Amino acid sequence: MANQDKDDRSNSVKSVMKAFLIMEELDKAGELSIGDLSERLLMDKATVHRLINTIKDAGYVNQNLDNKKYSNSLKLLAMGNRVMEKTGVKHISRPFVEELAKQTGETINLGIRVGNRIIHVDKLESSSTIKVGLGIGTAVPSYCTGLGKAILAFTPEKELESILADITFEKFTEGSITERGRLLEELKRIRDRGYSVDDEEYVVGLICIAAPIFDYHGNPVAAISVSSPKYRYDADRHLPLYSGLVAEATSKISKELGYKTV
Repeated sequence: MANQDKDDRSNSVKSVMKAFLIMEELDKAGELSIGDLSERLLMDKATVHRLINTIKDAGYVNQNLDNKKYSNSLKLLAMGNRVMEKTGVKHISRPFVEELAKQTGETINLGIRVGNRIIHVDKLESSSTIKVGLGIGTAVPSYCTGLGKAILAFTPEKELESILADITFEKFTEGSITERGRLLEELKRIRDRGYSVDDEEYVVGLICIAAPIFDYHGNPVAAISVSSPKYRYDADRHLPLYSGLVAEATSKISKELGYKTV
């Protein structure tokens, strides 16, 4: 009887670990089928099907009814967001977000990468009557947004390759990057100068300048952007001002997270 109990516990632990592996794989890819997960994780389809339906019933995974593929739900984001509010990036970044808003008079966004998309986890809107930007919880592509490109540019090469493999390039505006080669060239320029620029690549009439936040391992865990409507943006004056301010802010936040420059 004791051995039976031990085997049951062992099987339960293995099932839990497999469930976490499924969610981690969905986090990397964004959306996958049972067949995709089976192939990637070397699990039989019956096991994947059983586990993912259990996770879906608990509210942590959604299923796209059109293509039958699965993706992580915002329940995970909500949990992570509460952790960040208490102890992590969001809590540490908030004073700097507020200061940037005062210095620029524009909308300030804080975003994290989830798979190949960026989730806005904090925002302070411009004091102007004309406001720009996207709401907290909004998911946007990483390859054509200031926050996304700032994070991708400093993502380790192997991880970046995995992210890019799952991106389907879409042309949102005339300025959208839709080719892998062009994106890689842009990411190199961002690494060289330390900040990214989204010049109407995702939303027509919107300019975003962003810089990454690093953790104590040197990984880009988030980014902050200054968003401005195109009509009140003067590149000669605002580009050096906003890029300098946002880079300074993210550098200070990174230091508070334990990041040390060599």
